[in-house]
Amino acid sequence: MHRYALKIEYNGAPYHGWQRQVELPSVQGMIEQAISKVAGSAHEIAAAGRTDAGVHAWAQVAHVDMERDWDTFRLSEAINYHLKPNPIAIIGCAKVTEAFHARFSAVERRYIFRMVSRRAPIVHEAGLVWQVKPPLSLKAMQEGAKHLLGYHDFTTFRSSICQGLTPFKTLDRLDVSEHPYPGGAEFRFDVRARSFLHNQVRSFVGTLERVGAGHLEPSDVKRRLEACERSACGPVSAPHGLYLAGVGYEDDPFE
Repeated sequence: MHRYALKIEYNGAPYHGWQRQVELPSVQGMIEQAISKVAGSAHEIAAAGRTDAGVHAWAQVAHVDMERDWDTFRLSEAINYHLKPNPIAIIGCAKVTEAFHARFSAVERRYIFRMVSRRAPIVHEAGLVWQVKPPLSLKAMQEGAKHLLGYHDFTTFRSSICQGLTPFKTLDRLDVSEHPYPGGAEFRFDVRARSFLHNQVRSFVGTLERVGAGHLEPSDVKRRLEACERSACGPVSAPHGLYLAGVGYEDDPFE
């Protein structure tokens, strides 16, 4: 068997999340169908993480075992051919050893959340950003984000149906930046950790948006974190602003 790492880009809008489902369309299911057509038999893939319905990816990573020794360019081209017209693309393909595992070898996941503050409806990027009302304070959101960095019990900021064994995680980065956007402003949240809890990033963003809008003080983020109660979380932001932007490995197979 020959193992290949795949770097995958997708628009999550048409799918019920990443994970394969019996009767509903999923990103994993579409890719496995395409690979099965290429290989002539059923194949399964393993991914670095599972994204929820409506969440997008710029650089999801998965691996697949193939009987044939493929040229990586030809394999990616063949899979992409059979993925049409789905908004899913293999943007990188690398041959790896059997020791590589897309999920268990990963040492970092990076998410980007795109939030646009403007009054006019979003037109060209509808479904690709989360729209909120202006104005928002970048400084206030940056100050609030600092309270979330490091090792904490993140019970407040994880879904009540999260299947994680522990709410304790280490958040390595949560940078908030402002960018020009027609008729308003775009705020980007760059979030990085070894792993995340269910709805953790969207919970962060929803609470920080309330800080930026002036409904909460930056110090309220710390108090809500320390409450360790899901009810202390602010509103959970919409899934369509969230992107899995990258997966880190000690030996990056795509470099």
